[in-house]
Amino acid sequence: MSADQALAKSSRRASGWITLLVIFGFASTVEAFTVSHVFRFLPLYLATVQVPPAEVPAWTGYLNAAFFLFGLPLVPFWGVWAERYGRIPIIARSAFVEMVVFAVLWFAQNRWEAAFGLLLVGFQLGNTGVMLTALRAVTPKGRVGFAISLFGVSPSLGFALGPTVGGWLVDHRVLDLHSLFALDAAMSLTAGVILLAFAREGLRPPAPAGSAVSLALGALRTALTGRTTLIVFGVFGLAYFAQQIANPFLPLLVIRLIGGTAGAAGQIGIVFGASALLGALLSPLAGAAGDRFGFRPLLAGACVLAAASLGGLALAPSLVWLTVGAVALGAATATAISMVFALLATSVPEERRATTLNLVLLPIYFSSVAGAVVGAVLVRQGLNTVLFTGAGISLIAALLTTRLPSASRAST
Repeated sequence: MSADQALAKSSRRASGWITLLVIFGFASTVEAFTVSHVFRFLPLYLATVQVPPAEVPAWTGYLNAAFFLFGLPLVPFWGVWAERYGRIPIIARSAFVEMVVFAVLWFAQNRWEAAFGLLLVGFQLGNTGVMLTALRAVTPKGRVGFAISLFGVSPSLGFALGPTVGGWLVDHRVLDLHSLFALDAAMSLTAGVILLAFAREGLRPPAPAGSAVSLALGALRTALTGRTTLIVFGVFGLAYFAQQIANPFLPLLVIRLIGGTAGAAGQIGIVFGASALLGALLSPLAGAAGDRFGFRPLLAGACVLAAASLGGLALAPSLVWLTVGAVALGAATATAISMVFALLATSVPEERRATTLNLVLLPIYFSSVAGAVVGAVLVRQGLNTVLFTGAGISLIAALLTTRLPSASRAST
């Protein structure tokens, strides 16, 4: 078979952008659905693995940091390995790692076994950027923004459905928290199989020569030397740092208001499922508003809204007001993420774009580790201390958006 024939055959096999969007959207929704059970029910789960009530807040923070810490050094490598060995296997790898993590949480009998399972999450990181790169490669030029904004809905949808459905199942005793993680393991396995069976990426450029280490370091240099990229990553990292200081402890606000853990799973699901659902609905609207009014102003506005929401959550006198604050925070989060994705997809020069998108969540990983550790220290002074600190940092992120170049200079 000639090179031209092989090229044509590979092109015929490649999935269209709509097919990839559906498959990637499904996988991303399943990932968020299942991971949300860890984020939102971890304080309740820790009580089932012999963590004393007084130690639950601090352990919640430290284990949230553990989600990302172990695998952080591998993040630059996943993009390199995706270009060398194929993007679809690297994406599917995340689903299979999640299956193992949830299986460990299912069987865990003490805090150390649970911590071991959560450390394995580090091997799951790095799939979103690869999905964005694969989707960007096959999407027609006039549909890129539309495709990316639709893909951006999937995590918010998963984070909306996960706590709501999981909380209902636990409160109605259909499942306990451990068997809920068994269901999550099965769902993750299904997502991985579907990715391998049905997703076919388009043609990739020839794999670059050199060792994986040198290529990973080169990818970091490429992504982090452009002025626009550095500022966008800085705003994104700081904004997420502000939220991650508070985010692991938000379920404890529900427990504080209802005065105990009885029925808490369902209430947590309602409060934070509603907030994530609004985020899912707002993501495409935020993209359209960004096209009209500019991505930079909406990113700044999202940071200000996040600050106001965190302050409001600290002062919420009832579950209704807590839900309102959580909804506002969900809207701010979805808008900020959409604006960051749009800024990078449209303003980063073509020669840097694939590398940058492969590392798009790097600020989240660093901020999640740092935020969870700082939050675990601050929470000893009370939940409100955590929330007000996050609000202040979010305002600083809003100020940093003023350093972003205008649209006419954004590709520098």
